[in-house]
Amino acid sequence: MELAQHYQNKKPSGMVQVFQAIDKMQGVLNLSIGEPDFDTEPDIIDAAAKGAKAGFTHYPPLQGFLDVREAVCAYWERHHNFKASPGEVYISAGSLHVPWLAFGALLNPGDEILLFEPYFTPYAAQIKGNGGVPVTIKTREENNFAPSMEELEAAVTNKTRGIILNYPSNPCGRVLSRKQLEEIANFVLKHDLFVLSDEVYESMVYNGEHVCFANIDGMRERTLLSAGVAKSHCMTGWRIGYVFAPKNVINTMCVNSSYQTYGVNTLAQKGACYALNTQDAKVKERSLIFAERMKFVEAQLNSMKGVKCHPAEGAFYLFPDISGTGLSSEDFTWKLLNSKKVAVLPGNAFGATGEGYLRIACTQSMEVLKQAMNAMKEFCEEV
Repeated sequence: MELAQHYQNKKPSGMVQVFQAIDKMQGVLNLSIGEPDFDTEPDIIDAAAKGAKAGFTHYPPLQGFLDVREAVCAYWERHHNFKASPGEVYISAGSLHVPWLAFGALLNPGDEILLFEPYFTPYAAQIKGNGGVPVTIKTREENNFAPSMEELEAAVTNKTRGIILNYPSNPCGRVLSRKQLEEIANFVLKHDLFVLSDEVYESMVYNGEHVCFANIDGMRERTLLSAGVAKSHCMTGWRIGYVFAPKNVINTMCVNSSYQTYGVNTLAQKGACYALNTQDAKVKERSLIFAERMKFVEAQLNSMKGVKCHPAEGAFYLFPDISGTGLSSEDFTWKLLNSKKVAVLPGNAFGATGEGYLRIACTQSMEVLKQAMNAMKEFCEEV
């Protein structure tokens, strides 16, 4: 069967290529995947099962159950002093579903969206898939992988419609400060843009606090704030995300989703509702564990020949500079995997600016991290 022309030459991303290789190997120390190693808490599972026994086995409301949306609102008010009504929330099939529906609701053909590079790879594909044009703004480590206002201004055209923020960031672990966010907000107002603010790692900030972009003056009505329970509550397999947005956008996202998923898994929603209402202490506990892991791996990386790693700020990713080894990002990644069975991701999988870097996910136990760091240190001595 012949594929559509736009798929005939489509190749998997650098990230997917590594994942596919790992699937064919045994005994890999996997620092490539952004998934917590903790299982979902048993009482969350029990809450989902209770929902099934209570009869929540039919089609859900397209926007998501009211109690789930109320729990989302309560969580963000508790943790970030962000106040919203359930009518401004849409429950999605994972947080990655949000940008697809958002761009479908907001983009006209040829509209441009600004992206800070390195960036989470699916963003660009989702912009293109909805008729838009991703415009990348290259960032540098010395500026904490954040663009200057001059660079933002240089990227704007009469077709620029919006901007994507992601902080704490995947892949860099960067956290944007209130001052940086306020500067971006002024830029957004000046050019009449909307913002998709992906804050799925909001619970994992190790210095300072997470600043909700929609709380910045003038940004509430311009922001789609996306997050979920996958990372914070260790529920990646449940596929529950959500977004806060103006009601007219929420309504359009609901209509568009009716052609795709016709609602989100009812039992996963019930589990997420319970999780959001009851697991604050566990979320904090795991954040401290990730912080400890990040600090350990950062120190180990900085002790390796040819490797430099900036301090951990948020999420559970480190983005070390390996250019001192003389290897490219891809050469380092594949040689490390094949010779030492340690899996990381090449930085250029997140855009050309990532060349010379790796993404390392500190999502394994300390024992696994120690084994992986020892193997990687040996590798750096050998190259």
